[in-house]
Amino acid sequence: MADLTSLRNIGPALAATLEAVGITTAEELRTLGADAAYEKVLRGGTRPHFISYYVLHMAVQGRPWNDCRGDEKTALRKRFDILKSAAAKSDESELERILDRIGVIARKNEK
Repeated sequence: MADLTSLRNIGPALAATLEAVGITTAEELRTLGADAAYEKVLRGGTRPHFISYYVLHMAVQGRPWNDCRGDEKTALRKRFDILKSAAAKSDESELERILDRIGVIARKNEK
C-alpha cells in the first residue's frame, strides 16, 4: 500500500488531515474518490477551503494542482459549494442538539 504522499500534490499536512479521518493510503484515497474523501475531511472538523478540494481532485488524477482551470475549475467549485453546504447543515454539535431537545436554545429553523 502506497503512502498518501506518494501521490502528486499530497504533502505532509494534507496527508495528516486525510489520515485523521481514516484515509491512510493512496489506494484508499483513489478508491474513495476526491468528493467522498473531502466530505470526510469536512465532517472531521477541517474548515472548507476550495484550493485543498481541487488539489485533492488533481492528486487522485495524478495531475499537477495548477492544472485545474476554466470550465473544469468552475464545475469543481459548484461541487465544492454543495459539499460545503451539506457539511454546514450537519455541523450542529451534540451539545446544541441536547440543549435544543430540552428547550434551552431555539431550534435552528426558528432563528
